[in-house]
Amino acid sequence: MNQIYLDYNATTPIDPRVAAEMRPFLDEYFGNPSSSHLYGIKARGAVEKARIRVAKLINCRPQEVVFTSGGTESNNMAIKGAAYAMRSHGNHIIISAVEHPAVTEVTRFLATQGFEISIAGVDKFGMVDPENIKKLLRPETILISVMHANNETGTIQPIAAIADIARRHVALMHTDAAQSTGKIPVDVKVLDVDLLSIAGHKLYAPKGIGALYIRHGVKIEKLMHGADHEQNLRAGTENVLEIVGLGKACEIALKEVNDYHSHTLNLKTRLISGLTEKIGPLHINGHPENSLPNTVSIGFRNLNAQTIMAAMPGIAASAGAACHTGTTGESSVLGAMKVSPEFSLGTIRFSVGRYSTSDEIDEAIELISKSVLSLQPDSYAEVPVKSTGEKVKLTQFTHGMGCACKIRPADLEKILANLPPVLDPNVMVGADKRDDAAVYRLTDDLALVQTVDFFTPVVDDPYLFGAIAAANSLSDVYAMGARPIFALNIAAFPVNRLPLEVLQEIIRGATDKATEAGISVLGGHSIEDNEPKFGMVVSGLVHPDKVLSNAGAKPGDILVLTKPIGNGIIATANKMDLADEETVHKSTQWMAMLNAAAATEMDKVKVSACTDVTGFGLMGHLHEITLASEVNAEIDFRKIPFMEGVEELAMASAIPGGSKANYETATDWASFDNLSQIECFMICDAQTSGGLLVCLQPEEAEKYLKLLRDKNIFAVVIGKLTETGAGYITVKYTE
Repeated sequence: MNQIYLDYNATTPIDPRVAAEMRPFLDEYFGNPSSSHLYGIKARGAVEKARIRVAKLINCRPQEVVFTSGGTESNNMAIKGAAYAMRSHGNHIIISAVEHPAVTEVTRFLATQGFEISIAGVDKFGMVDPENIKKLLRPETILISVMHANNETGTIQPIAAIADIARRHVALMHTDAAQSTGKIPVDVKVLDVDLLSIAGHKLYAPKGIGALYIRHGVKIEKLMHGADHEQNLRAGTENVLEIVGLGKACEIALKEVNDYHSHTLNLKTRLISGLTEKIGPLHINGHPENSLPNTVSIGFRNLNAQTIMAAMPGIAASAGAACHTGTTGESSVLGAMKVSPEFSLGTIRFSVGRYSTSDEIDEAIELISKSVLSLQPDSYAEVPVKSTGEKVKLTQFTHGMGCACKIRPADLEKILANLPPVLDPNVMVGADKRDDAAVYRLTDDLALVQTVDFFTPVVDDPYLFGAIAAANSLSDVYAMGARPIFALNIAAFPVNRLPLEVLQEIIRGATDKATEAGISVLGGHSIEDNEPKFGMVVSGLVHPDKVLSNAGAKPGDILVLTKPIGNGIIATANKMDLADEETVHKSTQWMAMLNAAAATEMDKVKVSACTDVTGFGLMGHLHEITLASEVNAEIDFRKIPFMEGVEELAMASAIPGGSKANYETATDWASFDNLSQIECFMICDAQTSGGLLVCLQPEEAEKYLKLLRDKNIFAVVIGKLTETGAGYITVKYTE
């Protein structure tokens, strides 16, 4: 991997000394710690030795340490366990506004179980004021949970002062110390907490192991029920191999914490100084003094963090917290700190570690500064553009992925709702029904159809990107029942990052696809931008009586889909280097395929409504039909065609943020019967140049399917429209 690793807050590599300590328990000592024979005794001894090492690191008694599967389980065990155990004393819990999801999601769940949650705000540095905690106290307050050090900004909280408030109120105090343990001294007696969470993979131990400190005398309800493992607090045979690793990592951390602090702070200071010299004053998020020595969060003004990351593939850092990327919108931590969007949207977290070197930092300074300066429109820095002969991977120059980078459906609905009504009687189709294109009546026998579409690269090859963008734009005209007559290009291009020959290849691909459709490209418009984007304005003609739209679908209509779905997931997997060449090739072929043939056969039957499946996914575009036509729909997940490899890639987390946003929106008007979350993301996957979704009465559907089969055109029945309604969609899963 030819990257400089500056993401130690996301995870750390296993220290070779830790791996060496673990090795015998992988190869030789396999006994169950609960067994009384020599194999079990050896394993039990190793577990207890590790427990002592963890206890020494945080200055507690060994019996106060319970091993877990990681920081998330430790937080769940602490917060749920304490809440349920103290329910008879009250139901109020206080957390801070900058907690990790492993805390916020736990309390969100507890809110559904009758508990009340208060959130303490933070100042501009992300620091909690103990006085604000005091103001939130109620007689029924039973637990306060504030993280020790923030995973995004590094800000260290005044835990001891907050714990003092909790103790005076007779409430329990928990802190998530996943990011601080091993980086700075963590002493439970100094912090005066009742519960403290540790995550092994943050301090050079394996992933999947953690610990929870429970002060002697504190009672919590256990979450895992079974045998009496871990002092009857967590059932399940102990993970001896990784417990040994955590113990060794804690022993090393205790011995080397001062050296670690000095080493990482020097590198952090070197990074900040170097970037300041190259770029100018930096906007640093977090406390300038009370902060982890290895962490710096920098907001680059008026830039997008994902775009910056794409511009510097030689750096491994985080545009957000690594354990919950893929979401859209700004960081909740920066939002709580009231960081201006001009900085928060361009924030990147750099975190150094045990194996970072000065040479790496110096090289990182060059790569980061050149990338940032190349993206700033007012920069006069001379940044080298990729050479013409160098192979370009377009997806590395954008944070978006094809139509998956559309505005969130819920946000777009708010915009469309505020558009003024159209009074021109010749407008046959406008934006009110969110159709694929606008239709304007020219004469009694002729109507003009016009659409515009553009997006960021969904494939690496510039020529193919242009071809797919053209096919995607042309699809909207076909979906309206029209034939295209000409097109105009729309291009945004980073001339300071890519040679103009790349734009020429994009346009060549689009022109060739337009020629295949039988039309000419008559011109267009271009601008400079940090990301390459391309699309077309396409004009077409149709008889006014043959215009197809989202409205017009009827109960009983059969739903026919003319391309498989899943290209958003495959494109994302390709960018992540998870997809094999054959899978990407097949997906690219589907995206580059015109919908012209399916549209031609559609003209021979009576179609009720039609749309094409693009950025809002199958569910989103079907909902546009059901909503406009005031009908409900039922589709069968098992009948939906997916491209080969989609499920496996989705399981590997190759899911674009647009697909997740589509699913979040769909939960308001759809039910997903027995579908897993992965399957929900698959059915909502944001498509680029997807197929037509055609609504026809049963007899017309039969004719249409025969016509398509005779021409060897792909088509599948995925469901039907059921009855008049408010646009609700039911997704079934039939065996």
